[in-house]
Amino acid sequence: MTQTRLAKTQEALNPAALSVPCAPEDKAPDNETLTLEQQRQLRVYLEQGLPLSPRPYQEIAARLNTSEAAVISQINYWQQQSLIRRLGLVVKHRQLGYCANAMVVWDIEDQDVDRIAGQLSARGEVSLCYQRPRRLPHWSYNLFCMIHGKNKEAVLRQIEVLTRELELNHIKKDVLFSYKAFKQQGARYSQRKPGNDRA
Repeated sequence: MTQTRLAKTQEALNPAALSVPCAPEDKAPDNETLTLEQQRQLRVYLEQGLPLSPRPYQEIAARLNTSEAAVISQINYWQQQSLIRRLGLVVKHRQLGYCANAMVVWDIEDQDVDRIAGQLSARGEVSLCYQRPRRLPHWSYNLFCMIHGKNKEAVLRQIEVLTRELELNHIKKDVLFSYKAFKQQGARYSQRKPGNDRA
C-alpha cells in the first residue's frame, strides 16, 4: 500500500514564509562559501528555529559573519542534496489555548483514501491529514486527521458537522483526545556528544 501524506497549515500561516528564498544563483560565489565551522553553526541555528524577524536569514548571516546570500545558498544546497527536506512550524497548541486536541481515525476503503483525504485536508478545522497502514486485526484505521479546539465539546461539534457535510456517516471512525503534550521540536542536524542535550 502506498502511503499518501497530506499536510496543510492553517490559512493564517503564510506558506511562502516557511520556504527558503532562492539565491540568485544555485551556488554562492567562492568568496561567499561557508567554512565547515560556519556550516556547523548554521545547522545549530536551524535546529533552534529561525529568528522572529522580517529577514531571518540575514540575522543568521550576521551571527555567522557572512552574507545572507551565502546562508540561503547553503540551505538551498542542503535541500538539493536532501539533507534538509523542508522547513516548517512547530505550533504549541496548548500554549495558544487550544487544549482539546483530537485525532480522528477513519477506516476508509483503500480506493477512497486519496479522495476523502483531499476533502478532509481542505477543511479549515483540519490541521493535519495523513494515511498510515492498517495494523490488522487490532487496528483497522488507515486515515488520520487532527482537529484542535478550545474545548472538547466544540471539537466534537466540528467533527459531527464535517462528518455530515462530507457524507462520511457510514464510515467507521474513532475520536482520540490527547491528554498530555509531549516535547515538540524540529529536526536535529548537528552532531551531539553523548549525554549532552544542547547543541
